[in-house]
Amino acid sequence: MVGKDDSAGHGGAQRSAGVKDVAAAAGVSLGTVSNVLNRPDRVSEATRTRVEEAMRRLGFVRNESARQLRAGRSSTLAYVMLDATNPFFTDVAQGIEDTAEQADLSLFSCNSDNRAERELAYLNRLEQQRVQGILITPVDPDAPVLTEMVQRGTPIVIVDRTRKDDTHCSVAVDDVLGGELAVKHLLDLGHERIAFVGGPGSIGQVRDRHDGALRALGHAHLPADRLAWVETVAMTVAEGRAAGERIAGMPAASRPTAAVCANDLLALGLLQQCVALGIRVPDDLAIVGYDDIEFAAAAAVPLTSVRQPRRRLGSTAAELLLDEAGNPDHVHQQVVFTPELVARASTRRPQEPVRRRATSRAR
Repeated sequence: MVGKDDSAGHGGAQRSAGVKDVAAAAGVSLGTVSNVLNRPDRVSEATRTRVEEAMRRLGFVRNESARQLRAGRSSTLAYVMLDATNPFFTDVAQGIEDTAEQADLSLFSCNSDNRAERELAYLNRLEQQRVQGILITPVDPDAPVLTEMVQRGTPIVIVDRTRKDDTHCSVAVDDVLGGELAVKHLLDLGHERIAFVGGPGSIGQVRDRHDGALRALGHAHLPADRLAWVETVAMTVAEGRAAGERIAGMPAASRPTAAVCANDLLALGLLQQCVALGIRVPDDLAIVGYDDIEFAAAAAVPLTSVRQPRRRLGSTAAELLLDEAGNPDHVHQQVVFTPELVARASTRRPQEPVRRRATSRAR
């Protein structure tokens, strides 16, 4: 005869200890256990020690989700990044996490993969989970859903983007200036035929960086056609390699002697393709990237790049979000950082072909 199983350890999941179990084991009321968890200063040291010992003995783990639900406020921030494969955004996330940690908060990171429908799905879930606030690098910074969520009570800060209005806090970098710095650097080195590699043109940063590149040409009194836009369908290493093929296929008389890439991934792909095709960097083609991710300095030919303060972008955005969530007198701010050009081996002044002098050897 098979007896009834009276043990949760035989094939079934063991029930977690709850506050009632702790109260019974410690010989105190439920209210005392609650005070130990939430208001320990109201409990005598001896009683608190007895309750904490009962928790350890029973393996009690508090249900933080339930507590936050009752309080109507989460201890979690969320960051919806645009592209988790780009180290720029993971660096920004580290800056956010640093600030969240200092505030004793957790960070939940999501990747929209530059897809509006996926971004919307994440926003809906995060709002349902009552996160304390959301940082987002949006597909469309002017999307109405962002305003609607703020109106419903979820603070939102826009990262690495700007809106046309001032209804949200935002943290970004002056990308027009960044594009100008990149091209001015190449012009100062003597380059006059330059490729701008980046796209699609629907991305605001790409347009701004291209506008900055044109502005540098204007300041140098050079025509706009000295800048050839090699447009890509994405900001990836693979698209950088494809751009390298296109540049290599241009007529020698009009081929650019330098390229400005809209991000470092494109620049790294372009560099890879140059190496594969025997194009010397920087002798045949100088390359400037954008973002100055860690891999830029570590490339086979260290990349000149326009540096953005990636972690500072994240930490500043998180500070604005915490202020918006907790300060009734919060005023929206639109913070814009200044980029910096970091020159490395992938750019230098074009040189005349080296003429080898014949030498005679004494016999």
